[in-house]
Amino acid sequence: MRVFQNAWFQKFARKEKISDAALREAVARAESGLIDADLGGGLIKQRVARPGAGKSGGYRTLIFFRVETRAVFTFGFAKNDKANLNKDEEAAFKKAAKLVLAFSNEQMDAELESGRLTEVKCDGQDLQK
Repeated sequence: MRVFQNAWFQKFARKEKISDAALREAVARAESGLIDADLGGGLIKQRVARPGAGKSGGYRTLIFFRVETRAVFTFGFAKNDKANLNKDEEAAFKKAAKLVLAFSNEQMDAELESGRLTEVKCDGQDLQK
């Protein structure tokens, strides 16, 4: 499974000091069926712990997710900053998930080359190809 983050999410994760390991752990939980909220259309919400704290007071992340294929972290927020998505936001994310999850591997590689996406590393190693 390839794991990506869009440019917005990468800035958010860096600012909040969310590690690649924490992101990969959230995807591993989803792959094993432990999804915090399945919003439908390939969009899931997973909790990610704050560094040095637990998941309950941590972050909520939105992921475009297809089992055994790819996960794309697209948006994140602290629970105390935002309670939930409104209907319009959720609809927009679902539409984007449908598009991105339909991309071919070549299209995903083009997104990487453009800088719109980066691949989340595992144990500090590049996972590319």
